[in-house]
Amino acid sequence: MAATVQLRTYTVREGLLDEWVQRWREEIVPLRLRFGFTLGHAWIDRERNQFIWTISYEGEQSFEERNREYWNCPERAAMSLDPKDYLEATDKQEVARVY
Repeated sequence: MAATVQLRTYTVREGLLDEWVQRWREEIVPLRLRFGFTLGHAWIDRERNQFIWTISYEGEQSFEERNREYWNCPERAAMSLDPKDYLEATDKQEVARVY
């Protein structure tokens, strides 16, 4: 199965961008990697209060199936990290590399 790649843009609540980035690095990244996701680059746009990153998955399951397993796992629940507490808006786009 070909890799699915998503470009994700999150608009973070005022004053929480640095905290979001720290929690993403320390909590989300390690668990995503354990679930077989590949994380590309991540950027912040302070002017727009945005966090932008890429995530991909290539495996036996579809991206959606593996993502659902990630969200339903006990480790994710134990994080006590609700994106709604940090994010005002999210945009996810499936993209394909051309270069």
